[in-house]
Amino acid sequence: MAGELAEQRLSRISRAAGKSNGWHVFESVRIPDAELGGKREIDMVIVGGNTMLVVEQKHWSGSFEINADEEFIQHRKNGSKHNHSTVNQRIARKSRMLAAMHKERVGQDQEVNVDVVLAFTNRNLDWPERVKQLGSTVKDEVGFVEMLESNNPGKLNEDLLTTIAGFGTWDEVELNGGLLLKGDVLDLGLGDEVEAWQAQRTEPLEGEIVHPKGIKAFLSSRPSRMTLRHGQRNMEANLPYGKQMKMHVVGQKAPQFVPWSTVASLNLSRPSLNDHLGRSLDKP
Repeated sequence: MAGELAEQRLSRISRAAGKSNGWHVFESVRIPDAELGGKREIDMVIVGGNTMLVVEQKHWSGSFEINADEEFIQHRKNGSKHNHSTVNQRIARKSRMLAAMHKERVGQDQEVNVDVVLAFTNRNLDWPERVKQLGSTVKDEVGFVEMLESNNPGKLNEDLLTTIAGFGTWDEVELNGGLLLKGDVLDLGLGDEVEAWQAQRTEPLEGEIVHPKGIKAFLSSRPSRMTLRHGQRNMEANLPYGKQMKMHVVGQKAPQFVPWSTVASLNLSRPSLNDHLGRSLDKP
């Protein structure tokens, strides 16, 4: 939970810090992996000028070491250890994949500046000096924000922005009380009419649910009211008791059903426009 909150915080302050210099922030970017199959997630991709920052955020505490195989070994304050494997190698590979897919999409040999950034956002973390020898930019939270505030990347490469904006992110479902579920919403569970209405969308789908409070919630057969919108299109509907959406939550082995009676809002990501990219690329 602490790591997830730290990710949300960093993306929020990054948008604020980079706005005046023209940095565009995309979080939880998911790219297809032709070699290993499935998709790979990137914590943040930030585009400005002709530059792409590919960011891996870690909110570790304690300290860590880097062994001869470039594996990151965390030493927690409770005395335990955890091997996070080759953090830098993995994010560097994702950055190469992303740059190659951009070249494939634009159909020309367009070079962009790619900078891999390791952002360690917990001030209670001690770093080894060796982390600075891995070829990536290494920042704490303050240094990361200062980088966006102080660096003007120049004229925006619109093609690069379009490429990154075309990748999907996680769907987000906010529950009553503030808990946020991230993952893939597989079925809204609201019937064919709603599914057909939202199936052709090219924009994110946002939804708000109003649940009556007090005795009305028990007396009404339709206690909740839902508003869905994508682009300029809106839909309003009642939510009968018992309706559930099907969602594969990040970190869970199997999909689960989420009762709509527990949902406060949702934000379904824009459908990925770039799932076809990378299929013709040679394996790295």
